[in-house]
Amino acid sequence: MKKNILSIRDLKVAYGGIQAVKGIALEVNDGELVTLIGANGAGKTTTLKAITGTLPECRVEGRIDYLGQTLQGRKAFQLVQDKLAMVPEGRGVFTRMSIHENLLMGAYTGKDKAQIDADIERWYGVFPRLKERSAQMAGTLSGGEQQMLAMARALMCHPTLLLLDEPSMGLSPLMVEKIFEVIRSVSAQGITILLVEQNAKLALQAADRAYVMESGEITMDGVASRMLDNPKIKEAYLGEG
Repeated sequence: MKKNILSIRDLKVAYGGIQAVKGIALEVNDGELVTLIGANGAGKTTTLKAITGTLPECRVEGRIDYLGQTLQGRKAFQLVQDKLAMVPEGRGVFTRMSIHENLLMGAYTGKDKAQIDADIERWYGVFPRLKERSAQMAGTLSGGEQQMLAMARALMCHPTLLLLDEPSMGLSPLMVEKIFEVIRSVSAQGITILLVEQNAKLALQAADRAYVMESGEITMDGVASRMLDNPKIKEAYLGEG
């Protein structure tokens, strides 16, 4: 039986009188690529922010466990120390720092310089475009290049769990394919991933398991490859049927 990495039970998030997440349950096990799909406003990003404790003022109820320990009261920087990393929607790179400096920031919990240098070379190998531009300011990169940088930066901490929030948003079809190629590659290396994504087809093709979120509730879950053939999924998210 696979080790449980993330467990969410009866999670509720309310902004004032608006219930954004309505008592969901979700889990991610060691080595899995799990995707959470759904329309805009379904509550997917709110769920990720609840995991990382980065929500604005709101009411959060329920339980979120990471490696068997509650995340309640943990600060975001402590999560990175515990090898939980997130690539936020909109990428969030340090625009006035170079690519190389951004990667160093991703490794700020590390102490071994030789290991950090080796990690940078490793991810330069995965993202050769970043290596070519290593001294370039992150703010001058294209959206796709910034997405690559945000992913490489998150991977610098050797995450046990990587959270990806809408990695394909706003990118060209060619760049979307490249980003998903990297996601599949990272997953194949044994890194556990929870992927929030609007491109349901690519997400389901890449994932082991999937959850469908609608209006703050999980309405369906199961093996991702089987969901590709589900008539409801085809009609609602794949433009088929």
